[in-house]
Amino acid sequence: MRFPPWAKLLLPGLRIKRWALLTLASMGALSFGVICFLGEEGVRWIYRAFLFHVFDRPVLGAIFVILGISGTTYGMHRLVRSILLALDPRKEGSLAEALYEARILKQAPRVVAVGGGTGLPTVLRGLKHYTANITAVVTMMDTGGSSGRLRTELDVLPPGDVRNCLLALAEDEKRLERFLQFRFTYGEGLKGHALGNLLLAGLEQALGSFDLAVEEASHLLSVRGEVLPATLERVQLVGVMEDGAEVVGEERIAEDPRKIMRVRLSGRARAYPPVLAALGDADLIVLGPGSLFTSIVPNLLVEGVAEAIAASPAEKVVVMNLMTQPGETDGFSASDHLRVLAEYVDLGRFHAVVVNTEPPPPEVLARYREEGSEPVRDDLRGSKAMGLRVIRAPLLSVVEIGGKPTVKHDPVRLARVLVEETRAFRRSWTRWFVPNPP
Repeated sequence: MRFPPWAKLLLPGLRIKRWALLTLASMGALSFGVICFLGEEGVRWIYRAFLFHVFDRPVLGAIFVILGISGTTYGMHRLVRSILLALDPRKEGSLAEALYEARILKQAPRVVAVGGGTGLPTVLRGLKHYTANITAVVTMMDTGGSSGRLRTELDVLPPGDVRNCLLALAEDEKRLERFLQFRFTYGEGLKGHALGNLLLAGLEQALGSFDLAVEEASHLLSVRGEVLPATLERVQLVGVMEDGAEVVGEERIAEDPRKIMRVRLSGRARAYPPVLAALGDADLIVLGPGSLFTSIVPNLLVEGVAEAIAASPAEKVVVMNLMTQPGETDGFSASDHLRVLAEYVDLGRFHAVVVNTEPPPPEVLARYREEGSEPVRDDLRGSKAMGLRVIRAPLLSVVEIGGKPTVKHDPVRLARVLVEETRAFRRSWTRWFVPNPP
């Protein structure tokens, strides 16, 4: 059973029903006081003088009760709407939405999503409709594109993945996407840079640290939840290939055609303390989706993160990738992904794995196969495998990225599965309200 949006006004904890009842009771008291003040003769005189020859008494009473309730309700609605529009025009004056976000979402389960790349924003984009207590832990190993150039030229931490997560959690994502994702098409030193990356790099230099830059950007963008870098240390990802050779840098590892045997960091990387605190306080931890060796595992290599995940009392879920990644997970099945993760984190402390059941459209699949990518094969037999409960659901969507159809997890359906299939949300009122697809 699902409830309409206005039903959010009836949820416990909003503190609206008590004030509505107080308003009605006060109106009743006021009416009774007027009657007492006029007295019996005064009321009789008003009734006989104006209405006795028009309506019978029961009919007149019903009319005035209906008018009173309707007028009071509509007046309160318009008053609150006007106040909300004055305080925040983006809310469009929706009392139900404003109270739902202010009360219920802040009481919802605490979720920590770990990853990077384009997979982590997908999780955030869906779950932000069900909880305001959402924390994104983002890898800091990116060396490609605009992030890599800024990292080299300005000695800043790579802002690209953080930018995408901030945008996914932003209150007005559609409007901000036009600006933060804009890339300069010309200009010496500017061509190819994303505006959002320059914003974060500038804030880091202005404020003196990357964590303060992210915090300030979160306020500017009205982010629901928080985005945390996994570490503030400037280290590189190192890939050990099948022939024993080592490749330094996330971009170079992803482009190398040789099979990756394992990855490590170029130096000591201590976890950003708020990350460990968030993991310890979490009700639900979500690992993935994302590039296995270059987006997910790098977070687990940061000192203390894998241990904090294992020690956390939170429910823990792995979200399986949709497609294999050329040069990184060629031929990997679902169990292959889990075996790699088990080398870096204690999967025995995890509870479930989410696997997609929906195949890509034939024309999209043909293009992926030309690029050396295949759907991740579900070789996890039954409802439980490798100690994890297997949750299967159709999660695939096709979106246009760079002018071509691209396979991605559907953020709404993925969030719906995480909400309905986890104990963390079982007692939360947010699970009854399905968000509109973005």
